[in-house]
Amino acid sequence: MSDAALPADPIATTRRWLERAVIGLNLCPFAKAVMVKEQVRFVVSAATTGEALLEDLAAELLHLRDTPAEVTDTTLLIHPQVLGDFLEYNDFLAIAEALVAELDLEGVLQVASFHPHYRFDGTADDDIANYTNRSPFPTLHLLREDSVSRAVDAYPDPDVIVERNVRTLDRLGHDGWRELFAEAAPDSPRFPPVTQE
Repeated sequence: MSDAALPADPIATTRRWLERAVIGLNLCPFAKAVMVKEQVRFVVSAATTGEALLEDLAAELLHLRDTPAEVTDTTLLIHPQVLGDFLEYNDFLAIAEALVAELDLEGVLQVASFHPHYRFDGTADDDIANYTNRSPFPTLHLLREDSVSRAVDAYPDPDVIVERNVRTLDRLGHDGWRELFAEAAPDSPRFPPVTQE
């Protein structure tokens, strides 16, 4: 499929989500520094199959491995046209982890996950806690293990991050989440969806 068939500006939409939700709500206390230093690589995959996405993931893992952290510390591989179903996406994560091992990158790089319909095990679909990992598009987040370790070591109590995020989103609620993106194309489905109440 050609680039013209991709949804409009997935990078701008993802960047807006990072700035307003991930950094703006401090859901990840480590994200602001790499954004300010422009060390986040945004890549949009044109893949329409899991196999094609796996090829793109391999290329991006190798690119991150071979690029100095000062240039690119982390990569967001956005894939709007494949794995829109969260269960299929979740199954793909095991394949992604196997690829990391196959490329001999265990302990060097890891893959984290974001999805418009992200759902933690044992939660209802509309549980606001799920929004900590809900992104505008299915996205694979490639991270350097040593960067993660340094960030966690420098943070006073990393175990409280998840609990704090849930409290933040509980206070914000579904209406507050909608407001984060309201002035930017409110009729667009390209934002983390909110269950209608």
